[in-house]
Amino acid sequence: MADSTMELLKELTEANGIPGYEGQVRGIVRKLLEPFGEISQDKIGSVICKANGSSEAPKVMLAGHMDEIGFMVKFITKEGFIHFLPLGGWFDQVLLGQRVVINTRQGEVVGVIGAKPPHLMRADQRSKVVKRKDMYIDIGATSKGEVEEAGVRPGDPVIPRADFVSLANGKTYLSKAFDDRVGIALIVSSLDELKSDEHPNTIYGVATVQEEVGVRGATTSVRAVDPDVAIVLESDIAGDVPGIKPEESSVKLGKGPTVYMYDARMIPNIKLRNFLMDTAEELKIPLQVSYVEGGATDGSAIHLHSTGVPTVVIGVAARHIHSDSSIIHRDDYDNAVRLLIEVLKRMDANKVAEFTA
Repeated sequence: MADSTMELLKELTEANGIPGYEGQVRGIVRKLLEPFGEISQDKIGSVICKANGSSEAPKVMLAGHMDEIGFMVKFITKEGFIHFLPLGGWFDQVLLGQRVVINTRQGEVVGVIGAKPPHLMRADQRSKVVKRKDMYIDIGATSKGEVEEAGVRPGDPVIPRADFVSLANGKTYLSKAFDDRVGIALIVSSLDELKSDEHPNTIYGVATVQEEVGVRGATTSVRAVDPDVAIVLESDIAGDVPGIKPEESSVKLGKGPTVYMYDARMIPNIKLRNFLMDTAEELKIPLQVSYVEGGATDGSAIHLHSTGVPTVVIGVAARHIHSDSSIIHRDDYDNAVRLLIEVLKRMDANKVAEFTA
C-alpha cells in the first residue's frame, strides 16, 4: 500500500528533468520545499530552501541533484529518424529497445531507440555491441517532414519513459531517475521531520542542476549558500548483482545507507565522516561503506568552495544505475532519513568547528 514516502519518490522520479532542462522537476521541488523555509534560486536553476533553526550558524548545506541522465535531439534524417547525443553517462548496451519521450514545443512525442536489425547483419556483426552512434530514435514517422510536424526539432530534450513500480516484496521500488531524485526526497523528508524539532544550525536544502554534465549547479549554488559544512545526498552503486566480486563492492540493497569513503573527485572530511559513522553506530542504524572509483558527486565542487568546506556523502544503493530503470530498497531510504536527522540535530557550531581543527 502506498504511503507518503512512496508517493514522494513516485512524484519525483516520474517527473522529467535532464541536465539543462530541469523545468518540470524544479517546479515540483519548489512546491515540496516551500513549507519548510525561504525559497531562492541561483541563476542556472538550482533551488535553495533556507530552513532556520535555533542558531544562525553553522550553515549546513544538504545537496542533491535534480537532473537525470537523458539525451538531446541532434539531427533528423530525410527518412524521419532522429540522431541524438547523450546528456550524462550512458552505457550503450542499455539503450536499444528503450522507449523515450521527446519534449517539444507542441507537447510530448513518444519514440523508441532502434538500430539495424540483427537479421540483416553478418554473423560476425551480431555478436558485437551496437554503438550509440549507430542508433536512432524512431517516432513512427516516414519522413523528416512528419517529424517536424510532430514538433520535434534539434535541441529538444529526450527523457527515458519509465514509470515508478513497487516490486513484489513491497520493499523495493523500480523507476528511472533514482539518481538523484532519491537525494532530493531525502532533503524533503528530513526537513519535514525537523519542522517540529529543534536543530542548532541553519539548514540549506539545495536541489542542484546539471550534476550529470559536470557538477555545474553545485558550483554555483555553493557560492550562494557559502556553507560551513555540507552533506551530499546521492544514489550509490549496489554491488549485489551477478558478476561483482566482494572486493569490488560489498554494498547490498536493504543493508543500510552508505557513506562514501572515496570517490574519483573527493576524499571526505575524515572527522565529519567519522562523526557520521559514530552516530550510526550509537543509534544502531545500519551503515555500509562505499568506494566509487569511477564517478563523483556534487561534493567535488562543494568541498573546494572558498578555502574549503568539510563535506561527506550519504548514499542510497541502487541496482542498474545510469539506465532507464533502477531499483532501491525502502529500508535503506528510511535509515538514511533517520541518520541524517540525528546528524543534523547534533551539528552545532562546536561540533562543526571540530571538523577542521
